[in-house]
Amino acid sequence: MPNTSVCFKAIPNGPATDDTFEVKHDVAFTVETAEVQAQHVLVKLQWISLDPYMRGRMRSAEVKSYSAPFAIGQPMVGHALGEVVKSASDKYKVGDVVLGFFKWQQYAMVHEAAITRVLNAPGAPALTPETYLGLLGMPSFTAYVGLVAIGKPKEGETLFVSAAAGAVGQVVGQIGKRLGLRVVGSAGTDDKVDYLISKLGFDAAFNYNKHNILEKLTELCPNGIDIYFENVGGETLEAAITLANNHARFPVCGMISQYHGANYHVKNLMQIIQKRILIQGFLQSDWLPTHGNEFMEWMFAHALDGKFVYESTIAEGIESIPRAFIGMMEGKNTGKQLVKFF
Repeated sequence: MPNTSVCFKAIPNGPATDDTFEVKHDVAFTVETAEVQAQHVLVKLQWISLDPYMRGRMRSAEVKSYSAPFAIGQPMVGHALGEVVKSASDKYKVGDVVLGFFKWQQYAMVHEAAITRVLNAPGAPALTPETYLGLLGMPSFTAYVGLVAIGKPKEGETLFVSAAAGAVGQVVGQIGKRLGLRVVGSAGTDDKVDYLISKLGFDAAFNYNKHNILEKLTELCPNGIDIYFENVGGETLEAAITLANNHARFPVCGMISQYHGANYHVKNLMQIIQKRILIQGFLQSDWLPTHGNEFMEWMFAHALDGKFVYESTIAEGIESIPRAFIGMMEGKNTGKQLVKFF
């Protein structure tokens, strides 16, 4: 059986396209003959997570950032889940279902240090792959630490969430509601707006493609904005600054409008000083040592009761990765974008 990989082919000029990716087939590969070095395991991938931050890794090695660029011609990498089929590790055995940071291959050679959890270990909760990669995964931890640790919510405050129907935003809003906030969200389609209000319990939401952002936020946030969970940047950030209350907090998770080289000049930055707004960018990995256990405890106590909604958009097959990624960056997914291999 050939080993199929999805590799980084070319740095995109603007949005990622089909030409950004290359699907390769190693026809000589077999599990039986695969050589596993010490402290490594061979993992048969079952699920992978696609996330917007990956667009930032599709760049030249000369451009510095918080994460290394993808290597041209090599398999791309991300959070994934699969089963160990060969092992030369004292920590993991054949049959372990593991979660970690793996190459996008049907069969990935993985150093044991890249594995973060064994999902079928004795005593482990019986949860779905979608739950581990989504509700209990990196996007939800990002939502939790951004809102709770940086946003410092107080009951009765107004929270505005952009990209609110995405993997992170849908969790931010639901945590906010459970903490007693008024929650307002923006999304790119009427169906997503309906999802935010009818399924997630947002107090209000709007379609930014159909409305003037500042006018709609003024209508939906009559008492101003105390916390803005920033996923978008550009005009949305400008509107949030205009409506921010004194001492508002802006956890900055992403700026998807800027990922493709867009250059919107926010014109009201002086208000950051006048209103004493805290604007703090963050990486979830920085907070994991201090807030990881707290997050898991909170999620098990509050988010696994059947009332917490977490949507995923699932593409099937490793060769669907390029189109799934492109669609995610165009906002075609609702919630978490996953790829199921088989």
